[in-house]
Amino acid sequence: MAKWGEGDPRWIVEERSDATNVNNWHWTERDVTSWSQDVINNLLLGIHVEGEEGSCKITDVSNIDGEASINNRKGKLIFFYEWVVKASWTGTNKIGIKYKGTVEIPNLSDENDMDDLDICVSLCKDQPSTPLTDLMRREGVKKVRAALGNYVKHLKTEFSQGMILPTENALNKQNQEPQAKVKLDNIQIGSSTTGNSSNTGVKIPTVSFSLKDTFLTSPEELYRIFLNKEMVQAFTHLYAFVDGCSGGKFQILEGNVHGQFAELIPDEKIVMRWRFSSWPAGHAATVILNFVNQGSETELILEARGVPSNEEERMKEGWQRYYFDAIKQTFGYGALLC
Repeated sequence: MAKWGEGDPRWIVEERSDATNVNNWHWTERDVTSWSQDVINNLLLGIHVEGEEGSCKITDVSNIDGEASINNRKGKLIFFYEWVVKASWTGTNKIGIKYKGTVEIPNLSDENDMDDLDICVSLCKDQPSTPLTDLMRREGVKKVRAALGNYVKHLKTEFSQGMILPTENALNKQNQEPQAKVKLDNIQIGSSTTGNSSNTGVKIPTVSFSLKDTFLTSPEELYRIFLNKEMVQAFTHLYAFVDGCSGGKFQILEGNVHGQFAELIPDEKIVMRWRFSSWPAGHAATVILNFVNQGSETELILEARGVPSNEEERMKEGWQRYYFDAIKQTFGYGALLC
């Protein structure tokens, strides 16, 4: 299955500057995805723990999926990173028997504090139970969290060099007038009453839209699909992180879509904060799903609010194709053939 937005130039992140940029004052963006993957890989591969149970070490980092960038917006550095990480560990007990397991981090993101990071340690399915798993969960998780904290520290210090901006007083006087005009233009644009403000302080013009579709199943079954990790993975055909409770977070489609369940009314309504990872940091749309019982079928009514105006069609098409149509095809909830 193609990724949502694949081939869309809006997904491409590269180093660029505004044509009117003066000393990187207005806009600079640097892609640090490859650098980040190398750093995360090196930091995790160095992890080794020992205890009464034996010793464990991370032997392979199989997947580091996501992206990272540093943005310089009007004199402020903004760090964006979104990663799903999978690694393998090997343990050896006191009598020399070896065991294998995995470590998964589904939500390494600028939106999450290190203390909120989910680090899931498990034993491979074909392995017998061992106290080494507890050793990894107790001591290994601490070292993984510290290693990823070091990655963020490196990102915000060493790699941001050259993007620190001069103060306004340090600019040449002959450049002050055009810069003032740029600032004024930005204020005028940002003051639009049709926009929502992200935590970057930039007003984003937004729109609302609605979609409707009918599914040949009960509201209970359709409701459950959106909150069950295995079912989400089934219709997206990709790894997903889904904490299906009020306040729980989700991350699907290789991290391209993520958010949080804000309100759940069983079998009737799901309210979520929903965003593409490419949207400005801190901005999310509100998506409301209403499940209407119509006897042998369910009408699903979607209401989306706070959608960036230039993303309306992309989001509509994505929900229809990667949610509605995919659910019908995977679970057989489409129209009956006469």
